Amino acid sequence: MAITLNPYQLESALKEKPPGPLYLVVGEEDLLRDHALVVFKTLVLGEGGEFNYDLFYGDEASGEDIRSCASQMPAFAERRLVVVKGAEKLSAKEAEALLDYLKDPVETTTLVFLSQKLDGRLKFSQALGRAAVMIDCAPLREAQLIPWIAREAGKAGIRLEEQAGHALRETAGGSLHGLRRELEKLASYVPPGRAATAADVHVLRGIEPGASVFDLTLAIAESDRGKVLSILARNLEAGEAPLRILGSLAWQYRRLWKVKESLATGGREGEAARALRMDPMKVGQFLNRFSDAQLHAASRLFLEADGKLKGGTNSRPKIVMERLLLSLCESGKKPASDPPSRPPVPAERGTSRTLSNVRTIRSGKQTGR
Repeated sequence: MAITLNPYQLESALKEKPPGPLYLVVGEEDLLRDHALVVFKTLVLGEGGEFNYDLFYGDEASGEDIRSCASQMPAFAERRLVVVKGAEKLSAKEAEALLDYLKDPVETTTLVFLSQKLDGRLKFSQALGRAAVMIDCAPLREAQLIPWIAREAGKAGIRLEEQAGHALRETAGGSLHGLRRELEKLASYVPPGRAATAADVHVLRGIEPGASVFDLTLAIAESDRGKVLSILARNLEAGEAPLRILGSLAWQYRRLWKVKESLATGGREGEAARALRMDPMKVGQFLNRFSDAQLHAASRLFLEADGKLKGGTNSRPKIVMERLLLSLCESGKKPASDPPSRPPVPAERGTSRTLSNVRTIRSGKQTGR
């Protein structure tokens, strides 16, 4: 059975024992793929090892050239490192030229394939999956983001208050590159010896309090049409893309569904309060505003708006978003019985339809209207 590691486990593994001959670095998170490549170059080649390093691109490379390069012996070193970026772009013909090599790789070469996603139906993908150590670079789950932020903050020499970690997660929209940039700014801004606060994060990001995705969800729960449209306008004026706002809101609704499901199966309100960052005394009242039927209706509205924003109609993006939010406000006013099955709020990774994977809304200064 093939071994699967994340990029940080890869670093530990290469420090403990010599590298293997075949690796597949796969996943949509480009920062994690970049990190894995740095680990390989540092721990396989070492200092001054560029002479034994070769890089190919899948849309340009010949399978025969990759195999020939990987078959060469290292010069004045123990190992060679050969990297193929964009491995999913190798044509079927070029990929098949590598099948024999995958069965019997050269032990003094570490051949690394990097890809966002491989087609599992292809012979090459199947053979590579069986032979290579897989480095999983999928986007981090929500539960993994805070530990990742804490680890990266430590590397940058920053102490974070708990709420600062949550604020970072929201302001960067779950983007690891965005999170790293915000941490770099905090490292320059926060005086030595003081922990970074949520206020520091907001100041550096330029976010106006009261305009996050959570504030938008609260306004929808209260059916406050004026506040909902005001938050939308402030974010659009700040340059936030409508598709990102939609992704943020869809993510928040999915979190609401998960919290409701947890409580329904015996979860504690204290845990729900931490997940939603709310006063435990207010969690029940807040969640009661969102019936399962309303969440089901919201999922349909999100998918319709997603199609329109991605070119399904000639509607203006602002109008699409305004109609979506007003429809969500209306659904909150109507009592509805719960449907028998779980609604798809929103589509998870790997399904045929996925909304933008963005989790926060950035706002600028409010303008008088």
